[in-house]
Amino acid sequence: MTLTAEDLERIAASTLSHYDRRAEDFWAATRDHDVSQNIAALLGAIEAPPPFEILDFGCGPGRDLLAFKRLGHLATGLEGAPRLAEMARAYSGCEVLQQNFLALDLPPGRFDGVFANAALFHVPTQELPRVLRELHATLKPGGVLFSSNPRGVGEEGWSGARYSAFHDLEAWRSHMSVAGFAEVAHYYRPAGLPLEQQPWLASVWRKP
Repeated sequence: MTLTAEDLERIAASTLSHYDRRAEDFWAATRDHDVSQNIAALLGAIEAPPPFEILDFGCGPGRDLLAFKRLGHLATGLEGAPRLAEMARAYSGCEVLQQNFLALDLPPGRFDGVFANAALFHVPTQELPRVLRELHATLKPGGVLFSSNPRGVGEEGWSGARYSAFHDLEAWRSHMSVAGFAEVAHYYRPAGLPLEQQPWLASVWRKP
């Protein structure tokens, strides 16, 4: 079924409202999550000389923004929920763009890396090709996109007030390659567990 413009507006508004209303609880639940493996996967794939220009796509309250800043990089956040964007600016001291994932306005060729950790699964599959092309365009040539999403087999729809889409590796590869990316690496998380206990698909992609 094709989503209309009104459907997409409702999806964005409801999902962002969910995070906005629960901003403090979300921060309390996620501030101690260890995503150093994911940060290292992005930074290790960038071939430009540091410091890097990094876009933290869906930065939430700013946990990873501050991590990139402390590593000496030039980090910019992007967050659609107003309260989370405000928290991220205060916590990290970094620039944070308040933008809806479905209505991006990104500078062309600016970033060495895009860190999309637990974010892109909120983009409806119908809109994913456009969003990925926009992220491709904001990267410098040779730039790198990291994504981590809960995996699935094509399920899509509402979970309470949030809209989500779940992809397996082959589907994600197809979306990324159509958008112009070349695969660098992929792995499942949390590390060290059997595959059936690893709900997160992490992957690294380069703009040729």
